[in-house]
Amino acid sequence: MAAPVPPGDIRPNNQRNSGPPNYFPGSQGNANALADNMHNLSMNRPPSMMPPGSGPRPPAPFGQSPQPFPQGAPSYGAPQQGPSPMARPGPPPPAGMGRPSGPPPGAQPSGFPSNVPLGRPTGPPSSQPPFGSRPSMPGGPVAQPGASSSGFPAFGPSGPPPGARPMGFGSPPPPVGSSGMSMPPSGMLGGPGPVSNGPPQVAGSGGFSRGPQFPGAAVSTPQAPYAQPPASPFTRPPPQPLGAHPLSGNSPLTASAAPSMPPPPATFPGAPYGRPAVSGSPYGPPSGQVAPPPLGFPGQMQPPRYGMGPLPNQSMTTIPSAMGQPGAPVPGPSRIDPNQIPRPGSSSSPVVFETRHSNQANPPPPATSDYIVRDTGNCSPRYMRCTINQIPCTVDLLSTSGMQLALMVQPLALPHPSEEPIQVVDFGEGGPVRCSRCKGYINPFMRFVDQGRKFTCNFCGYTDETPRDYQCNLGPDGRRRDADDRPELCRGTVEFVATKEYMVRDPMPAVYFFLIDVSMNAIQTGATAAACSAIQQVLSDLPEGPRTFVGIATFDSTIHFYNLKRALQQPLMLIVPDVQDVYTPLETDIIVQLSECREHLELLLDSIPTMFQESKTPESAFAAAVKAAFLAMKSKGGKLMVFQSVLCSVGVGALSSREAEGRANMSANEKEAHKLLQPADKTLKTMAIEFAEYQVCVDLFITSQAYVDMASISVIPTTTGGQVYCYYPFSALSDPPKLYNDLKWNITRPQGFEAVMRVRCSQGIQVHEYSGNFCKRIPTDIDLPAIDCDKAIMVTLKHDDKLQDGAECSFQCALLYTTIYGERRIRVTTLSLPCTNLLSNLFRAADLDSQFACMLKQAANEIPTKALPLVKEQAINSCTNALYAYRKFCATVTSSGQLILPEALKLLPLYTLALTKSVGLRTDGRIDDRSFWINYVSSISTPLAVPLVYPRMISVHDLDAKDDEGSVLPPSIPLSSEHISNEGIYFLENGEDGLLYVAESVDSGILQKLFGVPSAAEIPSQYVLQQYDNQLSKKFNDVVNEIRRQRCSYLSIKLCKKGDPSGMLFLSHMVEDRTAGGPSYVEFLVQVHRQIQLKMN
Repeated sequence: MAAPVPPGDIRPNNQRNSGPPNYFPGSQGNANALADNMHNLSMNRPPSMMPPGSGPRPPAPFGQSPQPFPQGAPSYGAPQQGPSPMARPGPPPPAGMGRPSGPPPGAQPSGFPSNVPLGRPTGPPSSQPPFGSRPSMPGGPVAQPGASSSGFPAFGPSGPPPGARPMGFGSPPPPVGSSGMSMPPSGMLGGPGPVSNGPPQVAGSGGFSRGPQFPGAAVSTPQAPYAQPPASPFTRPPPQPLGAHPLSGNSPLTASAAPSMPPPPATFPGAPYGRPAVSGSPYGPPSGQVAPPPLGFPGQMQPPRYGMGPLPNQSMTTIPSAMGQPGAPVPGPSRIDPNQIPRPGSSSSPVVFETRHSNQANPPPPATSDYIVRDTGNCSPRYMRCTINQIPCTVDLLSTSGMQLALMVQPLALPHPSEEPIQVVDFGEGGPVRCSRCKGYINPFMRFVDQGRKFTCNFCGYTDETPRDYQCNLGPDGRRRDADDRPELCRGTVEFVATKEYMVRDPMPAVYFFLIDVSMNAIQTGATAAACSAIQQVLSDLPEGPRTFVGIATFDSTIHFYNLKRALQQPLMLIVPDVQDVYTPLETDIIVQLSECREHLELLLDSIPTMFQESKTPESAFAAAVKAAFLAMKSKGGKLMVFQSVLCSVGVGALSSREAEGRANMSANEKEAHKLLQPADKTLKTMAIEFAEYQVCVDLFITSQAYVDMASISVIPTTTGGQVYCYYPFSALSDPPKLYNDLKWNITRPQGFEAVMRVRCSQGIQVHEYSGNFCKRIPTDIDLPAIDCDKAIMVTLKHDDKLQDGAECSFQCALLYTTIYGERRIRVTTLSLPCTNLLSNLFRAADLDSQFACMLKQAANEIPTKALPLVKEQAINSCTNALYAYRKFCATVTSSGQLILPEALKLLPLYTLALTKSVGLRTDGRIDDRSFWINYVSSISTPLAVPLVYPRMISVHDLDAKDDEGSVLPPSIPLSSEHISNEGIYFLENGEDGLLYVAESVDSGILQKLFGVPSAAEIPSQYVLQQYDNQLSKKFNDVVNEIRRQRCSYLSIKLCKKGDPSGMLFLSHMVEDRTAGGPSYVEFLVQVHRQIQLKMN
C-alpha cells in the first residue's frame, strides 16, 4: 500500500525516464526535431520522422516535474487517493453522465507524450542564436534543481536533471538610470513592509526592483558568451544631466535613443541563487495601512523643466516646425535620415529574468527576446503578460494614457529548455486550498495571519480559516516556515491534481478522427494523397495505450465511414447517402482503439487515393460530413481533423461562391465589402456550439485552389478551440511537406482536452471580455474542447473601483483540463503588479509586444463588422492617442519640431504602420486570405504578433561571407527597398510563409551555388529547397531549418523574381516604403506628429 501523502505534497513516483521535463526536440540532432531535410521529400510520402513503431510513451507531464517531497517536510495529512478529474473553477458543477476510462495499464497518467517538443520550436526570436548554438556559461553548465549550490527548495530529484534553471551569478552593481520598463519601488524605501508567506526577498543592491538579470557583466560585444552579453532591447542608457540638450543639426534623434544600435546596457542588481532572508510583502501593505509614496530614484521621471533634453526613457525625433502646422507639405526623405529612426534592435544572448525581486514585480523582457525565467513568485511572462506592468489606480488615469489594459494569457506555453519545470501538487481528497468567498486558489500573495490559522485572500480581501491539516507556524519574518518547500506558496505557476468533486464525468479518452475530401478536385490536385500520406506517417506519434481511439471517413457528395475492427479481413466501407439529415453507423465499428486497428488503418490510407482516382464527383458535402463525424464522436469527444479542398456545395450547410460578388462590389461599395468576411448564415455556428458542448475540437486543413468561403467554415474551429491551416494554391510538389509537419505538430504539441478557463482579479478590477478560439456559455468562464501550447487568449480588463496607490493588484488564471492520458489538472498562474497614480509610471511600465498584440487582435475582431478605412483609422488613432498623452503630460522637451516617443513605445508607430499594410487590412487580396488572416490572429501568441505584420528579412547571397559568431541566423534587415541590392538574394518570413527574392543582376556563381543553375530564368517557379555541396547552400539550409524550428512551422518557401508578379508580392512586404496602401515610415512619423500637434493646439 502506498504511503500517505500530506495535503499539498508533490506527487511521488510520477517521474518517468522518458527524458527531462523540458526536453527540447527542436534542438539539432534530435530524432524528434521538426524536419531539417524535408526538401528531400518524395511526392506524397513524407519520410518518417521516427523509427517505425516508436510512438510516444506516457512521459512526465509537459513542463512539470512531480517528484518526491523534500526531506524534512511536514508529514501530516491523509493518504492520497486515485486521480480525480475536475471540470470548472468555482462551485462544483452538477453531476453529469459518467464514462469508463483510465490510464494505460502499467503507465502512470501523464500530461504529454514523450516526443512532444517541450521547448517550443519557436525558440529564440529574430536575431537570436538557436538553443543548440548558444555559448556555454562561465564556470561550466547551469546548476540544476536539487543541487547543493542552490538554496531554493529541491522539488526535483536529487541529481542534476537537464532543463533546470541556471545557477546564480555574481551580483552586478546597482542600476544606473532608468528605462522605459522600470517601475518605481512602491513602499520599498519607507522602512520594512508587512510580511507574508510570499516569495523570499532576494538581497539586492540599493533595495530597488530590478529588471532582467544578465548572466554576468554586460559589455557591448555582439553575440558574446554568457559572461558578456550585448545590450538587450530592454536595457536603457544612464540618465543625462538635467542640462542635456538634443543633438544639433538635422539629426532626428537624440543620443539617448539611437535606434540603429542598441544603447549601452544598464546593469541590474543581483544575488546568488541561495535562499536569502525575507522581508516585505509581495501583496502590499496590510489592510488599513497606506503605503508611503514611492521615493525618487535614479532615472525616475522628473517634473518638466524648460530646456531639458530627453530623459532616458524617451526617444526624440526632430521634425521641421513646418510639419507641425496643418496643411504643411510632407517633407522629402532628405529632411529625416531613415537610418536614424527607431527600428527593432538585435540581441543574441539570453538573459536570466527573475519575476520578482525584493518583493517587487520586475517588468518582463520583450516577448520577442530570448530569456530564461526564474519564477520567484510571479508567473513567467510566457504564461501571462500584462499590457502595462503597473496598474492605474483609476479609470480616468487609464483613459488619459490612451493605452489598453489587458492580459495576454497563454496557459500551456512552452518554457525555455533551461527553465525549472512546473511543479505538480496533490492535496488529496480535499483538493487545493481556495478562498471560500471568491474561490481563488492558494498562491504566494495570500497572507497568513493568526499564527497560520487564517489567511487573507489577495483577490477579495476575505480572511478565511486555514484547513487544519494545512496549518503551519509562522517564522519571525511572518512567513510560513514551509513556504519555500511548497511550490504553491513560492511559485507563480503551479499545477494541482483535481479532485472528484469538480468532475462531471470521467476524463475523456484521446480520440483522433480524420475526415478526408475525395472529391474530383482533391484527387486530381494530389490533396487526397498528401493527406493520406501525412496521416499514415503521424500514426506513430499518437499516444499508445488502450485510451487512444481513432476513426476515419471520406466524403465527396456522400459520406463514407470505414469499419476498422480487427475481426474483419479488411476495412469495410459504410456509405451515408443522405447529406441533408445525416446519421452515423454504429459508433463502436468506426471509432476503435489504435492498437486494434492500426494495420487496417494503414492499409486503408494506402488505398484511398486509388479507390477514388476515377471519381467524377465535383460536389462536396463538407458540412454534412463534419456533422456525421461529430455524431460518431459525440459520446467521447476528441479531435476532428478535416482535410477540405473545394467549397461545400451540397447537403446541410451548403455554401455559394460569394467571392465573385465581393469582387464586383469591393470598389463600388467599400462599406459593404466586409460582410463577405462574416459567415453566410448561422448553420455552421450552431453546429460548432453543439460540437463544443460535447468536447469535440475541429481543425481544418484547407488544401484548395479556389474559393472555399473561409469566413463561414472557420467558425467551426474558432468556436471549438481548433485551428485553420491554409495551403493556397495547393501544390502537390511543395505543400505535402508543410501539411505533414503541421499535422505532426498539431498532434504532438503539448495540449489538453475538455478545458475550462477563468481569470480572477483583485478588487477594483474585473474582466471585461475574453478574445480567442473558445466557446463561452457563461459570463465568467470560457470552454475549450482543446487547448495547446500555441493558443493565446486576450483578456481585456476594466475598473469597477479605485485602487490604492502603492498596493498590488493580482491576476490569476485557472485552467482545468484533461491530459492526453486522462488525468485532470488545474494549472494556476498568478501575477501581482503594483498600482500607481502617476501617468509617467504607466508609460515607463508599458509592454510594447502585448500592447501591439492587443491592437492587432482588436483590429482583427473589427474587420468583419466595419469598413477597412475605419479599422485603419482606429488603429492609427490608438497609436496617436497614447503618444499624445505622453507628449502632453510626461515629455520634458517643448519644441514643436520634435516628436517625443516614450522609450517603451518607440516602435509603436512602425508596428502600427505595418498593421495598416497587412493582409487583413488590404483591399487588393482574396477574401479567403483575409478571412484566414483574421482567424490566425484570433489565437496568435504575443511573440508571433509583431513578425506577422513586420516580417524578418535577411540577406542570403552573402551568408558564406558572414561570421555568425555562434548564431545560425544573421542580423535582420529593415523592410525597405533601400536595403535591397540589385545583385542580392533575400529571404523574408513572417512565421507562416517564406519568400525567397532573387534580384535581376545576381552573380551566376551565387545562383549556381544556391539553385544549381547559372541564371535566374532557369530556376523553376515551383521551388523546392535543396542543399548542394557548398558552404553557401549549407548555410542557407541551416538558416531555413533554424527558422522552422523557432516558428514551429515548416515555412513553405515561394520563389519571387524581380520583374515578375511574384516580385511585386515580395516588395509589398516592404512596409517602410510608400505604397498605394499607405505612406512610408518617415511620412507616417510626420503624420503622427502632425496629429499630435493638432491635439496639442
